Amino acid sequence: MDLILWRHADAAEGGRDLERKLTAKGHKQAARMSEWLMKRLPSRIQVVASPARRARETADALGVKYRISDRLAPGAAPAVILEAAGWPTRKGAVVVVGHQPDLGRVAAMLLSGAQGDWSLKKAGLWWISDRERDGRHQAVLRAVMAPDLL
Repeated sequence: MDLILWRHADAAEGGRDLERKLTAKGHKQAARMSEWLMKRLPSRIQVVASPARRARETADALGVKYRISDRLAPGAAPAVILEAAGWPTRKGAVVVVGHQPDLGRVAAMLLSGAQGDWSLKKAGLWWISDRERDGRHQAVLRAVMAPDLL
C-alpha cells in the first residue's frame, strides 16, 4: 500500500474553521502539487479528504473523485487517520488530504514508531509505502515534497 499524506494548501484566515477556503496562493500550490503527484501515482488510487473546505478544495486539484470523511476533520488522531486510509492492508494508493499537526503525527508514528509533532508544510506531502518483511509490516519513506520545490 502507498499512503500519501497531503496537507491542505494555503487557506484564508478567520471565519468558521471548516469553511475557510483556499487563497489564490493555495490554489496555485494545490495545482502544482497535484501535477507532480498525478505523474507518479499508480493507476489504482483512492482519495479521502477532510470535510474542511480547504481540504476539499485541495483534493479538487487532483481532478479525480474522492470521498469526504468526517473522521479526518481537524484534530483527528493518527489511529483514526490510518483506519480511514485502510493502512496497511488496502490495495493500491490512498491519498489523505488533511491537516497539521494531525498528518505530521501520522508520519512520526509510522516512520519512527513513536509519538511526535513532525511538521508538514502547507500543500506538502509525505509518501509512505508499506512492505512486509519476515511477516511484519514496515513503513518506508518514498518521498517528501513541498510546493515551493516544484
